[in-house]
Parts: sequence; structure tokens; C-alpha cells
Amino acid sequence: MPKINVYLPDDLAEAVRESGVPVSAICQRALEQAVRRVTAIRETALGSPDLDDPAARLTHFTERARAAIKLAVERARAEGTAEVGTEHLLGGMLAEGSNLALHILRAMEIDPDHVLRELERPASGTPSAAPGDSPLQFSRSAAGALELAVVDATGMGHNYVGCEHLLLGLIAEPEGAGGRILRSLGAEPRLTRRTVTAALAGYVHLRAQTQAAGAPADSAAALSAAIRQELGPVLQRLDRLEARLGEE
Repeated sequence: MPKINVYLPDDLAEAVRESGVPVSAICQRALEQAVRRVTAIRETALGSPDLDDPAARLTHFTERARAAIKLAVERARAEGTAEVGTEHLLGGMLAEGSNLALHILRAMEIDPDHVLRELERPASGTPSAAPGDSPLQFSRSAAGALELAVVDATGMGHNYVGCEHLLLGLIAEPEGAGGRILRSLGAEPRLTRRTVTAALAGYVHLRAQTQAAGAPADSAAALSAAIRQELGPVLQRLDRLEARLGEE
């Protein structure tokens, strides 16, 4: 049976040894899950998006992430382009309107409306039209962004892919227009990943508070406040960890 080396930070390796968890079995399950997700992405990207539900095969994506992808396909189809690009994925995420990625952008002082204005600027060149009845497909950069979203979700230990992971995928994908726009507005990959970490911590904190009070947990103002509350301490902890790793 082939062997793959997995490198861990010293403190995590020590904790694994002390706990006695079955490393091989856990890694195998995590890799199997990641392979299934990436395979689903590639099948979706290579095939023609379903007219009724273009994200039907992406069952591990959240409802809002699937809605964003469906809106992206609709935008591309309305423009008459041959491919769904990263700019369409970004536009779909903005159009969905209620996902965590939008709160993350605001926490980084990036107005989603500003992103939309940049996205709607006339692009240089003429967009390629789909020849005849050729099926619409995802572009190579859009497929890459979706794969990177899966990688980020898996790396964070999440069993789902949400719009926050899609945001990270778009920013990390080097060639797509969507990522270029986000990076030009200050959505640098490391800062965005830190903000996602803080946002998720803020959301968990908010949900615990609101459930205890019997109130809904998805108020935009409350969520933004929770993210801001969590963002500072999380970033400080990450700075300390990075500084410590740099000294080793």
C-alpha cells in the first residue's frame, strides 16, 4: 500500500501522540472526502451546467453557495458568453445577497457595492459568444476557483463549502477576473483567510447568544458586530503564532 508523509506542527504532533488518535484512518477519510468533492467539481466544470440546477452535483456546497453558482450561470447565459468565468461566480455571490462572504468583505472595509461597480465596468475586448447551440461550460479559472474553495474548506476542517470558501477560492485563483478585482480592492489572500476565521468564530458566538435568547441568528447588523468583535483578538493570536513560527 502506498505511503504518504504528513507533516504536522510540533505542538499538534505531540497532541496527536498523547491522544492516541488513529492518524492513518483519519487522514484516509479526510482525503477520500476531499477527492470526492474535487471530483464533483471537475465533473461539473467539464460538463454543461444543468439548466434547472447547475449546482445539482455539488451536494457538499451550502444552499447559499449553490444559489450563488446558479446565479453565476444565469449571468453568463444572459451575457451570451461561451463560459462561466470567475467574474460570473463573483457576480453570483454578490447577487445572492445574504451570504457570509459579503460580511467578510465589509469587515475588511470592502463595500460589496463597490465590488459590483468594478465588476460591471466594461471589460477590454469583446466577450466570447457561445457558438450556435454550444453548451455553456465553466472556464478553467472558474473551475480552479471552485477547486480551491474545496481545498480551503477541507483545510479548515469543514464538511461543507460555503460562500466564504468560494471567496477564498476566487482570491487565490491567479488568472480570473473575479480574483483580480477582489485583490485590487485589498482582499489579499492571507488577510481574507484570517477574516474568514474570525467571521466564523463570530458567527458561532452570535448563534450561541441568540439561541440562548430565543432570537434569530442571521441579523446582518448583529452578524457584522459579532465579526468585528471576534476579528481583533483572532488576528492578534494569528500574528503571535506567525511570529513564533518565524523564530523557530
